[in-house]
Amino acid sequence: MEADDTPTADPYTPIEIRCYFVRKRNCLAVRGQFAPLFVDYYLHLANNHLQVTQFQDGILKDGLVALTLHLASRPWKEHHAWTIHFQRPMVNLFLCGDNTTSKVVGRTFDRDVKDVQRNMFFSQVIESHSHEPRTSAVEFEGNNVFRAAEQFYLQSEQRLGRIFDYGDEDYVMLSAQPQCDEEWLDSLTAEDARNMDKTEELSLLETRVYHFECGCSEPRIWEVLAPHCTNGAADLFENEEQLQVSCRRCGAQYRILREQFEAYLESRTARRTRD
Repeated sequence: MEADDTPTADPYTPIEIRCYFVRKRNCLAVRGQFAPLFVDYYLHLANNHLQVTQFQDGILKDGLVALTLHLASRPWKEHHAWTIHFQRPMVNLFLCGDNTTSKVVGRTFDRDVKDVQRNMFFSQVIESHSHEPRTSAVEFEGNNVFRAAEQFYLQSEQRLGRIFDYGDEDYVMLSAQPQCDEEWLDSLTAEDARNMDKTEELSLLETRVYHFECGCSEPRIWEVLAPHCTNGAADLFENEEQLQVSCRRCGAQYRILREQFEAYLESRTARRTRD
């Protein structure tokens, strides 16, 4: 084998999410062990020299758990994006995940955050065959991401959803299905959830795999910047020869060189002219 043919290791470690049907309760239980995904998240922070507060770290990890478990309970051809606004401290949590690619990613913002006077949970869903997203906005209390997601289920999904921490970075989400025993689900405690394998009849429906990845790159950053350059690169660069830009989905840092970006704009214009 030539040196150039040596396979490279996958930089992302997938996690397995198992979906169960809780018989006699008519409830869906979605469970996964998130330690490998958290490791990739921390590697992402280190590789991009990103620093977050303890609060931001906690809500982002919980957000990745909640969104991933939610994705696993949804149809395959869906893309979901959540923005969760916290008033105190003033922080926005952004999360997105795609069932067609099995990618989940997120970041937090604590600068230039709009004060909306209350905690808000914004959701957007896009189906692969539809160009029109479905959106919803829900108010919630407190700074617990899991409780915010449960409020989103209750008000937007209009059904019960519960999220529990099994310990050792193992989590489960239970969501009501038609004819669900809602009294049982609503009264469920964390200890009840941990003993569910012993007390309830579970049937494995499917297994899905997810990993932490944004998919951003310098060419994709160029694509995002291009619409803001009606009069050419000067609209962004002014008299500078480079820009420091962060990905709006994951916070990855990119150094955009003016010369390369101008060449991209020229080739973009040429393609449009030919088309």
